Amino acid sequence: MTAGDGRLEGKVVVLTGAARGQGAAEASALLSAGATVVATDVLDFETADPQAQGWDAGRLVRRHLDVTDADGWAGLAAWLAETHGRVDALVNNAGVAARERLPHVTLDAWRRTFDVNVTGPMLGIQALVPLMAPGSSIVNICSVAAVSGHAAAAYTASKWALRGLTRSASLELGARGIRVNAVMPGLVDTPLMASASPAFVDAALAEIPLGRIGTPADIAPAVVFLCSDDSAYFNGAELVIDGGLTAHVSHKRIADDTRPPA
Repeated sequence: MTAGDGRLEGKVVVLTGAARGQGAAEASALLSAGATVVATDVLDFETADPQAQGWDAGRLVRRHLDVTDADGWAGLAAWLAETHGRVDALVNNAGVAARERLPHVTLDAWRRTFDVNVTGPMLGIQALVPLMAPGSSIVNICSVAAVSGHAAAAYTASKWALRGLTRSASLELGARGIRVNAVMPGLVDTPLMASASPAFVDAALAEIPLGRIGTPADIAPAVVFLCSDDSAYFNGAELVIDGGLTAHVSHKRIADDTRPPA
């Protein structure tokens, strides 16, 4: 099956961080699969990813949302209840990168990273689960940073926390027929990578068996699959999509190659 086969026809999907990069690719794939997409972001969609300009306005709603704002989530839930009466899938895609390394991690960066990468998805789950019927799906966009130890302490710790949240939610919400799964992208060419040093990219690329950096289009089909009924028995699953990077546990060399001078 492909993302454009209509398997999400009639489903209402809420997507965070949708204005650019991986989120924009996911929005396009979800629309192509027939979903009605409520695309949210803190960014201005009109100045964001060029993909956004070609979206089907008939099945797309753009809404401003700061995922760290509980009141913002409550407002979105109220609007969804009035407009659609339900939510069939939530894709927690919004995230921030944090490159600081121990022992030089600032408290502000630590808190901001956890607020967006962990608390945001938790608030989304709390706000939208009351609108979800059995068979609904939650997809958390995690990272291969949650598979092994990475040098970026706040980012790595936040993604491990999101992995834990995914597992806890799959346990709690599975009894209600709601599936919760994680997607673990590796090195993907998105705006979040703009803050990565060339040394990091070169060191990581050398460790990817497929020999290339991923693209947002490599990740989006997995999101469509997890939102669809095709994944009806997937719950608590973690889909690693990294070109083989974590198949051989390579991150010490990457850390060594990118460690700043003492």
